[in-house]
Amino acid sequence: RVIVAFTAGGTTDILARAVTQKLSEKLGQPFVIDNKPGAGGNIGTEMAVRAAPDGYTLIVNSVGPMAVNQTLYKSLPYDPLKDLVPIVQIADVPNVLVVHPSVPAKTLEQFIEYAKARPGKLSYGSTGVGTSSHLSSYMLGQRSGMDTVHVPYKGANVLNDLLAGRLQFMFATVPSVIQHIRAGKLRALAVSSEGPSRSLPGVPTVAEKGFPGFSAGSWFGFFAPKGTPASVIQLVNKTVNDVLPSLQEQMVREGADPVGGTPEQFGQFAQREHEKWKAIVRDSGASID
Repeated sequence: RVIVAFTAGGTTDILARAVTQKLSEKLGQPFVIDNKPGAGGNIGTEMAVRAAPDGYTLIVNSVGPMAVNQTLYKSLPYDPLKDLVPIVQIADVPNVLVVHPSVPAKTLEQFIEYAKARPGKLSYGSTGVGTSSHLSSYMLGQRSGMDTVHVPYKGANVLNDLLAGRLQFMFATVPSVIQHIRAGKLRALAVSSEGPSRSLPGVPTVAEKGFPGFSAGSWFGFFAPKGTPASVIQLVNKTVNDVLPSLQEQMVREGADPVGGTPEQFGQFAQREHEKWKAIVRDSGASID
């Protein structure tokens, strides 16, 4: 059983299904995705924390539940970085700033100028308070001086209102919007990663457009309940690393950069991300009881 703490069809779910299908083929054993959305990923994450560490329950999780929610939520009954064991990072996924075609801006500079001329008039969606989608827009607003209105949604429903023009812009994970960008239904202005995205060649980074150090992407990987046998951790790690090359073309086409690596590397990365987002969440004042 592989828990996904978000709805079917979201980025975490898409990546989990792609990788687990390859794992099933390679290991000759079924991997069943179990979507348990809610509370910003906390419901599914706590289920994984409480699951028997017998090697038969894993979770594919992301930046929010693993690195943001400890600071965002006032009283989490667990510590994901201590109660879950890192196995392997699947992918890095930048957020991309997309605007509805009714917004005339063609570049990030034009968009900031357009928004600053209309204080309080533009609305941006997010997949929830304190998500990387929310905090990316918050960070851009802080650094550029834009005054815009945040409209948090539960999960992926935000895209429907953005596509309908009820929202003007948002930072969304590349896989969730790449088809809409290609179809001309949304316009991509900049990506939130430190370097360019292989999936959106030609789209600049926010950092290179006058905001050095701006980095607010998403990432995804396998974790297991604390106490899961080391042999299981090693087997899943090795097999994911083995199958990622065969998924690279598909992942890049859909908006993700495959990563791989050791459990130790993934654990250190998750810890660094926790420290980074802790500072951003506290600065934003975002908080959920």
